[in-house]
Amino acid sequence: QVQLVESGGGLVQTGGSLKLSCAASGRTLSIVTMGWFRQAPGKEREFVAARGWSSDSRYYADFVKGRFTISRDYAKNLVNLQMNSLKPEDTAVYFCAVAPTSGSTRANEYKYWGQGTQVTVSS
Repeated sequence: QVQLVESGGGLVQTGGSLKLSCAASGRTLSIVTMGWFRQAPGKEREFVAARGWSSDSRYYADFVKGRFTISRDYAKNLVNLQMNSLKPEDTAVYFCAVAPTSGSTRANEYKYWGQGTQVTVSS
């Protein structure tokens, strides 16, 4: 199994920035892709960004391109999501997840999930 713990959520004003981190432990050798998803109240969970665990392949949802950057800290075994130019519509619970396949952007491709961290962007 893989255990995932997110951190870094909080309250920020429109235009502000936050950095989310996801720490992985356990059977990390089984990870091929780590992704971020989000879910706003009353909405379905949606893909935000993903990157290869051991490669530099990166994938972004259209609505975050140019604003969010996903990166990996190899020394700390975690993946970061730097979020800039935040908008009220970015308000959601953000989840990290890992998949055993490459290029995964659909939630049903991900096997292990973190507990989520709340991001609130005030207008």
